[in-house]
Amino acid sequence: MLRLENASRMKPDYTQQPAIQQLRKTVTAWYKRNARTFSWRVANPDPYIVLVSETMLQQTQTSRVTEKLPQFLALFPDVYELAQANNATILRAWQGMGYNSRALRLRDCAKAIVTEHSGTVPNTYQQLRTLPGIGDYTASAILSFAYHKQCVVLDVNIRRVYSRVMQPMPTTISTVADSELREFAESVFPPKQSSAWHQAIMDIGALYCTARSPKCAECPLRTLCASAYSMQEAVRVKKAEPQHKGIPNRIWRGKVVEYLRQTHKAVHSNDVLAHVHPQPITKQDEHWFETLLQTLVRDSMITINANHIGLKE
Repeated sequence: MLRLENASRMKPDYTQQPAIQQLRKTVTAWYKRNARTFSWRVANPDPYIVLVSETMLQQTQTSRVTEKLPQFLALFPDVYELAQANNATILRAWQGMGYNSRALRLRDCAKAIVTEHSGTVPNTYQQLRTLPGIGDYTASAILSFAYHKQCVVLDVNIRRVYSRVMQPMPTTISTVADSELREFAESVFPPKQSSAWHQAIMDIGALYCTARSPKCAECPLRTLCASAYSMQEAVRVKKAEPQHKGIPNRIWRGKVVEYLRQTHKAVHSNDVLAHVHPQPITKQDEHWFETLLQTLVRDSMITINANHIGLKE
């Protein structure tokens, strides 16, 4: 269990304005002194760069995106260049980022922006949600960070911080129901400060209010948090997913794509299997691999011709 120091201290009542004002004051003052610096965090960012960076940041560490984003933008400096890229080019440019389907959805999103919105990233929630790969979070992030719209932004980190601040969470994996969480979210961010506010909460979540072993003693919200020092550490049970020899199929898929990135040419399927799969290889392994390859064909990542495999052009 996390350290119980000051666990019994009275916490603010966030149904009351004085408590909300204190939270706003604390977060805003902390962010002015301690905001993390990233190339995509500027006063008036290009909506296209926000779209690309937010897509990259999904399930990827900021340090990796910091390195990769300039390289990607050098290849695809605007939505028009990205829209014209074929699958193989995009997949090679995405090397090292993981979750390759994100790259193809991003390119498809760029195509839709060019054909349906004259190359301008939409500035309404409804229009953004019609684009390939754009969910609630990404749409809200673009509106808040790129267009300075006053809207709620909720990702997994913000949900975690808000849940713990709002109510005593019994464990580190506990969160408040989304309906209640959104009501709280709408009440706390300061007027005309949606962008800075949500980035501040993200930073606090990344630096202190982490998913495991939160640093309550160092957190700027420790005196304002209902859960400070009192949560039982827990690990979220991962959802079951298809796997082979104890490794998720998504990892095997990534190994195949990575190998094809390096070869820059079509390779016989037996050679691909021998490269990515430990020896010895059984008939069962071969049957599993054929099925795996078909999922990559279905997702437009590879093509198979006369048993030779290559990235889809």
